[in-house]
Amino acid sequence: MSRTRRRTLALLALLPAWAAAAGPAALPAAPAAAPLRIAVAPHTSARVIVEMYQPLRAHLEHALGQRVEVITAPDFTAFARRAMAQDYDLAITTGHQARLLQTDAGYRPLLTYKADFRALAVVAGKSPHHSARDLAGSTVIGLSPASLVTIWGQHWLHRNAVPDATMRYVSASDSVGHLVLKGEGSAGFMSLANFQGLPPALREQLRVLDESTSMSGRVYVLNARHAARQEAVSAALWAFAGTPEGRAYFDRYKLGGYRALEPRELFAMEPYANEVRLALKAPPAK
Repeated sequence: MSRTRRRTLALLALLPAWAAAAGPAALPAAPAAAPLRIAVAPHTSARVIVEMYQPLRAHLEHALGQRVEVITAPDFTAFARRAMAQDYDLAITTGHQARLLQTDAGYRPLLTYKADFRALAVVAGKSPHHSARDLAGSTVIGLSPASLVTIWGQHWLHRNAVPDATMRYVSASDSVGHLVLKGEGSAGFMSLANFQGLPPALREQLRVLDESTSMSGRVYVLNARHAARQEAVSAALWAFAGTPEGRAYFDRYKLGGYRALEPRELFAMEPYANEVRLALKAPPAK
């Protein structure tokens, strides 16, 4: 065998070792799996929402074997717009938006909370306002135009023939309470759950002027792109309700646990859902 051939064979014999040493470093890193995005309607501040849903986030990460993140939006209108654009994997929002996402964007309703959901009209405890008609010509404070409690409140003003009331929109229910106490609004609209969740020193200075009948509250809806995982996601949610962390979560926020939706429960929210459709036709605020 020639010297050249022996040298070539020696080099070929070393190639597997070189490949083993260099191969892993040369391969591109596998992309990290995208997290499951749980989007919660902005019924309070983003900080409170993220804290509130940490027990559920941790449970779903373990149960589904996937990273999970909790997000929200600046207001209810932006939340609906992003959900309609398929930005969310699992959305938790009030019944009227859940109905909109079901019919117009293909989301699949999963479950809701047992706690009664009602909208409230609140005033300062010492205010002279004792009926809806007393609010004539004043400023009334709500969340965004796509918020269920705000839509209910605007219907309430109309039903009570309150003339010349001006709506002002803010980002969180605690802001509504503070602004009413500061006299920047004669009344404000918020949910019963958010009213009960206000700091006691703030809540005790407010008075409930009127409240709605029971409505469909926060509903979990799953994006249709996860249809194949619907059973697994539902099972993980129901399992969370049975954990110590889940029970503590329900107790802390007075939610009562999960329940299945009634057959026509979301259908009854269609008039409110249509109000969101109208709000989404307006250009986004800049």
